Amino acid sequence: MRILKPSEIRTLRSRLGLTQARLAELAGLTQAYIAKIEAGTADPRISTLERISKALGEASKEEYITAEQIMTKPIIAVRPKDRIKKVVQLMETHDISQLPVLDGKIQVGSISETTLIHKISEGEDISKLTQSPADEIMEDPFPTVSRSTHIDAIYHLLEHNPAVLVVDRARPTGIITKADILKLTRPET
Repeated sequence: MRILKPSEIRTLRSRLGLTQARLAELAGLTQAYIAKIEAGTADPRISTLERISKALGEASKEEYITAEQIMTKPIIAVRPKDRIKKVVQLMETHDISQLPVLDGKIQVGSISETTLIHKISEGEDISKLTQSPADEIMEDPFPTVSRSTHIDAIYHLLEHNPAVLVVDRARPTGIITKADILKLTRPET
């Protein structure tokens, strides 16, 4: 365990969503003393910094959400030569708006509702479109992460992508969408 510098405590505490009072409770100190340390008006002993570092370390383990914890499985996917009609049926049946295109266990592309709507708005004939193979209209593959990737990294990937594929030893094991992230905001019942 690395001992934190007094100047690092506020940043880490805030990132973990802890109040000064909660950190004081976890470290066996007073809230007033935590406030003084964070303000730079107290010069804590090394043993005090160790206690605070340990408390923040334990709190961060509790808050460490990984890709594996939020991914959806099994992955609903299509093969490159599957018709778009099948893509649409899978999206409707499973109430999803995007899916990966897998060639065996390798992700070669992706298709989203946005892709399909874009093709239709460009004047593509819907009946011809539904008979086309997925590999003719698929877009780039979704970014991939390992099962142990922290949720913060996934947030950034989902800002610019509709989904993230979770892989283990180069094999897709789950998928995370924006909807999966939004589930985390629901209060537990």
